Amino acid sequence: MHKIEPWIIVCILLAVLAAFFKFCLRGYGYISVSLLFFTALIAVFHLGSDGLKRFVAVITCIGLIYFCTVEHLIISEARTDKNPQRSYLIVLGAAVHGDTPSLSLYHRLTSALEYLQQYPDSKAVLSGGQGKGENISEALCMHDWLVSSGIAEERLILEDRSTSTMENLSFSWEKLKAAGCAPDDVAILTSNYHLYRAKMMARSLGLEPAGVCGAPGYPIYTLGMFIREAFGLTHLWVFGN
Repeated sequence: MHKIEPWIIVCILLAVLAAFFKFCLRGYGYISVSLLFFTALIAVFHLGSDGLKRFVAVITCIGLIYFCTVEHLIISEARTDKNPQRSYLIVLGAAVHGDTPSLSLYHRLTSALEYLQQYPDSKAVLSGGQGKGENISEALCMHDWLVSSGIAEERLILEDRSTSTMENLSFSWEKLKAAGCAPDDVAILTSNYHLYRAKMMARSLGLEPAGVCGAPGYPIYTLGMFIREAFGLTHLWVFGN
């Protein structure tokens, strides 16, 4: 009986695990892609020619150096700033499944609730439009969740037109400027992996925001989001949004 090489077994297991994360769990797509990437690397270094191996090794090393540099920037801002109290808190939206907050949005909401309870004079701009698969806007979903958790409606401002992070911030800032808010009297709440990019976008609009992290999510899910954010930050640098 022909014996299967151990590396083939490893590749099969990684591919099966990638399929599990892709098709059986919601929000783990970048974990799946990462597993397939390592599967391909193993296959190349066992089956490829010497020239292909050298080429892949060089490209992989360059990519890893870039990726680690970007992740260092992202991780450096993945925390709530000291003394984050501001008059206004912009809560960035995330996906809504029907009428229910996604995992990312739920974690942002729990932190928004804590912030508004800790700073009772602050108001929140709830920012997010209605996307595919969403029965209501992200802003309205956040509004309903916070009101049901005891936050007074008069403390909540809805921004329900935006479809991207830049629009979240731009449209929210339009409302705050109209209310006479100063550029340094704003805090931004989003997921920890998203905070570096969000603050960079806010500064491009003239804001000087404090950062507030959403509650941490499941470790593997959060890892996937940190991987995804490296691509999001690269897109911002290249295309400006």
